[in-house]
Amino acid sequence: MEHLFYFTKQMHAYAGKILYVNLLGMVLISLLDGMGIFLLLPLLDISGIMNMKMGWISHLGIFEIFNDIPKPLALLLIVGMYVILISGQSLIQRNLNLRDIKIHTGFINHVRLETYNALLQVNWDFFIKKRKSDLINSLTGELGHVTSGTYVFLQFLTSIVFTLIQIGIALFLSAKLTVFVLICGLAVSFFSRTFIKRSRMLGNQSLELGRSYIGGITDHFNGIKDIKSNMLEESRRTWLINWSQRFSQERFEQTKLRANSELYYKISSSLIIAFFIYASNMFFQTQGQQLMLIILIFFRLWPRFQGVQTNLEQISAAIPAFKSLKELQNECMEAREIKGSSDYNHEKPIRIEEYLECRDVSFRYNRNEQLYALQDINLRIPSKQMTAIIGRSGAGKSTLIDILMGLLKPERGQVLVDGVPLTEANLLALRKSISYVPQDPFLFNGSIRDNMLMIDPSATEEQLWESLEFAASAEFVSKLPQGLDTLIGDRGIRLSGGERQRLVLARAILRKPSILILDEATSALDSENEAKIQEALERLQGKLTIIVIAHRLSTIRNADQVIVLDKGRIIQSGGYTQLTGEKEGLFASLLGNQMQETNKSSVTYLGSVAT
Repeated sequence: MEHLFYFTKQMHAYAGKILYVNLLGMVLISLLDGMGIFLLLPLLDISGIMNMKMGWISHLGIFEIFNDIPKPLALLLIVGMYVILISGQSLIQRNLNLRDIKIHTGFINHVRLETYNALLQVNWDFFIKKRKSDLINSLTGELGHVTSGTYVFLQFLTSIVFTLIQIGIALFLSAKLTVFVLICGLAVSFFSRTFIKRSRMLGNQSLELGRSYIGGITDHFNGIKDIKSNMLEESRRTWLINWSQRFSQERFEQTKLRANSELYYKISSSLIIAFFIYASNMFFQTQGQQLMLIILIFFRLWPRFQGVQTNLEQISAAIPAFKSLKELQNECMEAREIKGSSDYNHEKPIRIEEYLECRDVSFRYNRNEQLYALQDINLRIPSKQMTAIIGRSGAGKSTLIDILMGLLKPERGQVLVDGVPLTEANLLALRKSISYVPQDPFLFNGSIRDNMLMIDPSATEEQLWESLEFAASAEFVSKLPQGLDTLIGDRGIRLSGGERQRLVLARAILRKPSILILDEATSALDSENEAKIQEALERLQGKLTIIVIAHRLSTIRNADQVIVLDKGRIIQSGGYTQLTGEKEGLFASLLGNQMQETNKSSVTYLGSVAT
């Protein structure tokens, strides 16, 4: 329940005084409803159904005014007062409902933005350890359960207020009978606890099913090319059939629980009302008019009892989502990249004057294991020069890049910028000075212009085309039907791999960084596109610091220094020509292997042409 109370406090902090206004409105509605019941007394007397001048009602003295008024006029006054009361009650209820919706919708957006902001500010290690689909589910399904559960909790509180006022009216009419019914109601509630426990258990199942579905569907669309090319459609269909069966069973159990709860309340309420009427005549000697009003009140009140029970079941079902979302927010707070407040928009980029350095850097992804991804790394990357990092797959190249960008923190050692250690104080400034081009280029679903302006919303048309020209992209963009406004589809799927890579490079250049990092950005390109990107890099040399993770060693001939990694350690460093001359070194071995593969490919191609 602590997680429920936390989000209720959040709603209180968000809505403030409006919640108290709504609560007072509910009290007023309840009072007007009670007044409407009391108006039945003179109405029944004038109609001849009940004699107000006899019994306990005659001692109230609150309806004597109607005794001196002609019967038609008295009847008109009572009916008019009743209509005014009900109309006033309905108008207040309408305004409260509209205000509730505004509070609820606003609170949904508030929690969604709060959680999303928390996710934006966590470190890269957090995302490495989390499943992407679980985070998506937290911002969709779990968020919906939390906000609706909070709203139901507020409804529960207003129902309690309404119920207490109605009970107060009933106590005024007959304390003994009211206490008797309350004892019966508490007994019914005590034995209905099993429904609440069962609701919480089903809430856990629903949460897991939601995660499973989002995870499976995300995997499906991320791997749709593999599914189609490897004919995995039937296995994915089988997965969805199995999930659907579990979902159907869970929905059936939820409906069965609600039906059992309603059945329990209807049968118990009928028994209590029957025993109540019998006891009031046999043991309490209740007068007819008094008994009729109390029965009327409890006939109106008992559905409220059932509503309270339903609210408790809904809240119990939502509690797992409350817990999950709160735990996510706590994890985000612990994994914040920058502790305390930080201004991402107004942070000024660092301009590296001399070098970027790793000093005695070691890193493990899992500190419970002995295997290091990087160990005892010492290197210096000079400003406005090109540094290439090469090595076999799994050597630690991408991990080193992540540490240089401040995405990962070294377990030992430190990163320095012009001799100043990289800390939280200057991390964002370094990040803002970097443009990163990954091996798998990512473009958002929109136009080319949209994707370019994401990096610099104030960029002019001229600056956009200048960046495209620099990245050898201007020619193909100008030939597209809508030019910069051409829609490129999800992840840029309507463009070729080379076009996507060059667009990402153009976007990176538009930022005017002092450090450009390319993580195997040409490994999947053909020789023509590779040559175009190579030409773009040559134009940038001497203007900014370039760090390249290279798969094809032919692309780094002009590098000022080459760093060779193997099993997380630097085993060679120097210029391209120098390392080529070290015949026993890994660099020469890798270069020789690539040349042999290139020659074999050329022979195979020439043979096929000759044939």
